[in-house]
This record gives sequence, structure tokens and C-alpha cells, in this order.
Amino acid sequence: MTRRFVLLIALVLLAGCATRGPVTSGSAERGPWQDQVSRVQALTSWTLAGKVGLHTADESTSANLDWRQTPNYYRLLISGPFGAGRSTLEGTAQKVTLTTSEGRVSAASAEALLDQELGWSLPVSSLDHWVRGLPAPGDAFERDTDALGYPTQLTQAGWTIDYSGWMPADGLWLPRRLNMQRTGIEATLIINAWQPETKGD
Repeated sequence: MTRRFVLLIALVLLAGCATRGPVTSGSAERGPWQDQVSRVQALTSWTLAGKVGLHTADESTSANLDWRQTPNYYRLLISGPFGAGRSTLEGTAQKVTLTTSEGRVSAASAEALLDQELGWSLPVSSLDHWVRGLPAPGDAFERDTDALGYPTQLTQAGWTIDYSGWMPADGLWLPRRLNMQRTGIEATLIINAWQPETKGD
């Protein structure tokens, strides 16, 4: 498996789409999920920083992640230690572009980009919902929750997403760690910082 193949999967798995310091829980306590779910659903603009890991039968890789999301645009930067091997995935409703050291490729959507480069696709449009702890609209799902109603596991579109920990950010509690699995692929996202934004572009 080439590095480009692994990088492309890692980027598109996380797209929907200045690193900030980590957010810590301090002494805050989570209220029930139902008290904040409408505000999480309304959250359509954010930046987050963390690390992403991808595991397949042939290879494992990890990288730093900086993801900016708005209703009309997303930009995902992924790089190795000290910025090595930096790549960018940018998208709008009309076009998605992946830029790496090997060049630039574009398609009408992230799903189309995967199909164009690899011959198969993934439910990329679900990921901006999953990263907030929400099921994507339009597809059947199953969900397990904790005593406060926060998702602990979400199953949708052939993927199983496990949520391990939540962190406070601007009055919300948002996922800290996601483990996403389907046959042959496992992706882990560890979020060091969430920064919700009040207005989209």
C-alpha cells in the first residue's frame, strides 16, 4: 500500500471538511445530552486540532490534524511531526481538492474523489455529524448511550463509531476520542482542542 493511498483514506475519512492549546475538563460536570443536543445540531462552524491514526491489514500510520469546518467550506490539514509531509484537503459543495507533495487531484465531492483515485467510496458526508456525536441524516442508525444520554457507540452506513470521553468547549460537551471501524479499516481521532464558532462563512 502506497503512502498516497493511506494518506488519501485518512484525509477523506475525516472530511465532512492555527492549532490551539488543549481543552481540559477541569472541575466542570456534564449535564444531560438532551440539554445541549439542539445546540450541537446547530453547530456547523468549528476548528479542531488533534491526531488521526489509520490502521489497515497492510499498514498503520498517524498524523497531526487541523480541521476547519463551515457550512459552505472545509479545510483539513494533515502533517507528520514538525509539519513534515503536509497535505491539504479543501472542499465546497461543488468541488473537492486534495493537494500533496505528489500533486493535486480534484473531484465534485470527497466520495467522488475516492472513487476516482481508488475505485471505491466511503460515506464522507456523514463525518461532520459523527465527529459531533450525531447520526447523519437520511440513514438508519443504532446508538448506545451512557447514563446522561451521551452516545457511547453509533452504528451507521456500515461503520461503528465508539466515543471515548467528552470535553468542554464554549458551553458544549463535544467528543474527545472517536474510534471508527468497518471491515478492513480502523481510524482513530484524538481531539486535543475544539473551538466552536458562532458564525459560518
